[in-house]
Amino acid sequence: MKCQKCDKPATFHITELTGGKPQELHLCEDHAREYLTQSNDEQSTVGSMAAVLAQQMAQQMAVGQTAEELAQLDQQVCPVCGISFYEFRSQGRLGCPFDYTCFKKQLEPLILNIHGETEHVGKRPSRGVSGSESRTQLIRLRREMKEAVAREDYERASELRDEIQRIQSASKD
Repeated sequence: MKCQKCDKPATFHITELTGGKPQELHLCEDHAREYLTQSNDEQSTVGSMAAVLAQQMAQQMAVGQTAEELAQLDQQVCPVCGISFYEFRSQGRLGCPFDYTCFKKQLEPLILNIHGETEHVGKRPSRGVSGSESRTQLIRLRREMKEAVAREDYERASELRDEIQRIQSASKD
């Protein structure tokens, strides 16, 4: 999701009640800081709420996550597709279905905030669901093959290539 004021990815999602109705703001870090630290002479009721939120956010960051913890979290990598949590945060896209399991602890609050649920409650496709496991396996095998070629283990790479071809031909039947 993009920031409402620029083209950067929105990393802050703020919901404020204005006139009894919720108003959602999706902002990048720069615009969120600007929004939350409005000058005192411009502050309205909404502004004072934003100032309180900014103060709470600063306290939470100081107490909750240090820069070291955040750096450690950013280094966490999906074993299937190889995407790191930092890449997800910067791009806003996951690499494979297994990422939901791998990054579950970090994604649950985000998904709950966006969708209001952490479980899918809508319709599901009647076909094509069974192929997702083989697609995930193909992603993992392709990544392993690329790594084998990089370390010049061509024998292992050819085994992986043959396995990929076997899975692909089985899925076409």
